[in-house]
Amino acid sequence: MSPSGTPVEGRPEVRIDRSDVGRRVSVRRVSEFVGDRPVFRDLIGVLESWDDHGISVVPRSGESVTFPADRLVAGKTVPLFPARRVRPPSATPLELQRIAARSWPAVENEPLGEWTLRAAAGFTRRANSVQALGDPGLPLGEALDRVRGWYAARGLPGYVEVITPGSPPDLAAELDRIGAAYAPTLVRTAPLAPLAKLGRGHERVRLSRTAGPRWMSLYRRVTADPAVEEAARQVIHGGPSVWFATVPGPDGGAPLAIGRLAVDGAWACFGAIEVAPNARRTGLATTVMAVLAARAAEEGAGAACLQVEAENAGAIALYDGLGFATSHTYHYARLP
Repeated sequence: MSPSGTPVEGRPEVRIDRSDVGRRVSVRRVSEFVGDRPVFRDLIGVLESWDDHGISVVPRSGESVTFPADRLVAGKTVPLFPARRVRPPSATPLELQRIAARSWPAVENEPLGEWTLRAAAGFTRRANSVQALGDPGLPLGEALDRVRGWYAARGLPGYVEVITPGSPPDLAAELDRIGAAYAPTLVRTAPLAPLAKLGRGHERVRLSRTAGPRWMSLYRRVTADPAVEEAARQVIHGGPSVWFATVPGPDGGAPLAIGRLAVDGAWACFGAIEVAPNARRTGLATTVMAVLAARAAEEGAGAACLQVEAENAGAIALYDGLGFATSHTYHYARLP
């Protein structure tokens, strides 16, 4: 019951219900009573949940606000946050590598001098490679032997993340000497505000703080190995202010598109943009990224970044069309 005694579902001012979970809403609630007088507070943000335990909304601050459903006085869905053009933040390639690492944190981390050994049961190279930034505190040959042994003990191949400048100047030559194989990855950036204004059908997208079974069902990198799946869940839910986007299928069926975002201060790091085969070339990837971009802008971010394998021509073409440009290229070197 609301403070007026009228059931929430029957109040004309309440134009949202549980089906709107994941959308941006504006709500008015009774935050407290001073004597017999209710004190009202307005709140705009993502409707995170609505169940028997109450209603939760995530405002711009990113911290969830939960209140009893009977304190809801009014509510409606509202458009995406009107992201404004701002001067995009600057970041060096070295800084972007560290931002990317925070947005996709490994399950296990161990320092090797200034390097960081990272492992996550083999789930993605970013979370299962040594970030070779700075001095390992050992001669390079000995450091690479240590890397190889550390990953071998976990049943994993040894990968070294190599970036110039950032990695030791002689690292590439040492890797060449021992016969390492290289795989290039592009780091791409874009202003956030223009991206937030793209796409259509934004109301179809639902946002969540967690990746549920339906979201995971479309994520291609998950395998049937329980250890890998558990590591994947830890990795994708790690990082600062993580959001998951889903475009539900008809009648609540399998999702048509998904995406992931981690907001790290001024930067919005995108990943896991997937579209079901039967829904490709319909603009859903753009729409998902636009909704995530608007949420990142609401939290204060001004620029977008992502990583894409250099041979993924389809994804690169998509990101070209969304205004992304290449900041730098780094390499995963697989130790023999």
